[in-house]
This record gives sequence, C-alpha cells and structure tokens, in this order.
Amino acid sequence: MPPKSLTLGGGSLLLAWQLKNKHVLIVGGGDVASGRIESVLVTDAHITIICPSTGLHPLTKQYINGAYPITYHDRLFGGAEDLTGVDMVLTAIDDVAQSRIICSLCREHKIPVNVADIPESCDFYFGSQIRDGPLQIMISTNGQSPKLANIIRRKIENSLPEHVGDAIERVGELRSKLRERAPGVGGEVGKRRMRWMIDVCTSWEMEELSLLDNDMMERLLDDGWEKNAVPSPEEVGGRRRTNHITASIGTLALPALAFAAGAVSATMIFLSRYRPLSR
Repeated sequence: MPPKSLTLGGGSLLLAWQLKNKHVLIVGGGDVASGRIESVLVTDAHITIICPSTGLHPLTKQYINGAYPITYHDRLFGGAEDLTGVDMVLTAIDDVAQSRIICSLCREHKIPVNVADIPESCDFYFGSQIRDGPLQIMISTNGQSPKLANIIRRKIENSLPEHVGDAIERVGELRSKLRERAPGVGGEVGKRRMRWMIDVCTSWEMEELSLLDNDMMERLLDDGWEKNAVPSPEEVGGRRRTNHITASIGTLALPALAFAAGAVSATMIFLSRYRPLSR
C-alpha cells in the first residue's frame, strides 16, 4: 500500500548509472560543459570533448591538460561519425539548432543524450549533488525549480554527520571481509550477513565506524560475526567518540549506514536511459 502522500506519476526514476570504462562524448567546452566533465570523471568513464579551442572554459582546459582519461578534438561536431562507439552524449553549446540535430542523431543510434537547457531533448538530467567519498546524494525537483534543489542540497549537506564518507568506506571494507568469510549469494547466509551488518551500523556511532581499521575489523568478525553478536568499539580495540552528535543528526546517520550495509556506495544518483529526468 503506497503512502497517502505519494502521487504516482510525474516523477523520475532514481538510479545509479555505472559508467566505468564507458565512452562519454561531451560536445562543448564552456562553463556548463566543465561541470559535466567533473560529474563524468568521478565515474571512471572515458571522455571525448569536441569544441573549438576558442570556446573552452579555463576549468575545461585544466581537465584537458591534466592526467585524466580525456580525448580532445579542437573542432565542431562532425556528424554521426562522432557517435561511433559512444555510450552517452552530453551537449552544452549555444547553438540550439545544432543541439537538436545531435539529439536526433543520438535517438537514431539509441544513445542516451542530455542537451543542456532543452528539456524535451533530454533522456536524463543532472541534479544538485552532494558527494563525500562513496556517498552520493542527488536532489531532484523534477524540473520545477533547480534553484530550490540547490538550496535543499545545502541544507541536507549541512545536516549530514561528520565522518560519513569515511564511515561508509570502512563499512564497505568490513562487508567485503564478511563476504570472504561467509560467501554465497542470497539464501540464509545472505540474510544473516545483511542482518548482522545492519546491527553493526545501528549499534556503532558514525565516528566509531569511521575509525575501524583492519585489526578491529578482524576482531569484530571473530568476536561478533562468528558468535552472532555485535561487540562494542572498546571490545574490539576501538574507543567511544568524544564529540557527541545531536540526536537529530544521529537519527539521520542510521538509515544512511544501514543502506551502506546493503550497498557499499550509499548512492542516490538518478539517470534514466528511457525517459527524461529532471531537477
């Protein structure tokens, strides 16, 4: 039974799009394009930039000249041949007519495309993002108000507990070690792994989790997993934190790390291959 406040329809599909080793074409090199480049670089994708050098933003130049997986072509978009082997296209140019042509070519070749400032020509949209290590949060207003999305992002960012990124990384390492001890997909062992990881995440404070090291993880597995218990940080060689997070922030921390127990990266990025998403 869906919540009464939930209106089905008019929303976006929120998901994490894995672009590692994929080929992303970015047409344009100005201010907007530089932001797109940064967003794609964190995914470990291979980027091709097509833009005359006269239109490059200083930050775009830094990316092109840096040690990044970027191929640069100092020219205008050349047509369908530029789409060969491409998995995603992002355009950020002032030429609306050319942008629509690129969009049409992408649709013909079944390549997902984002056309800056032309919503109807987008298969997905970029939202306002928060990133702290493996933690990624995206706020979408479904095209109603990008500015409010940015304001909401800042409010969420300011309310996140300290050490959240480090804590998620440590939880991910602990989860990997647990899977080595108790391998298998699904079944009772999978359910037990999930329950135990959730218990650890909800029993320990955020800072305590962020301070986990290899020795503590091994002791936690020996004295916790093997005995179906959750030892305290002190019992595995850690210490209780000295700076207490307020109750409201602590409440926010628990679901974040409970989610991390089931997926190493607590990710709330949205991209959709089939219909436009929007902030």
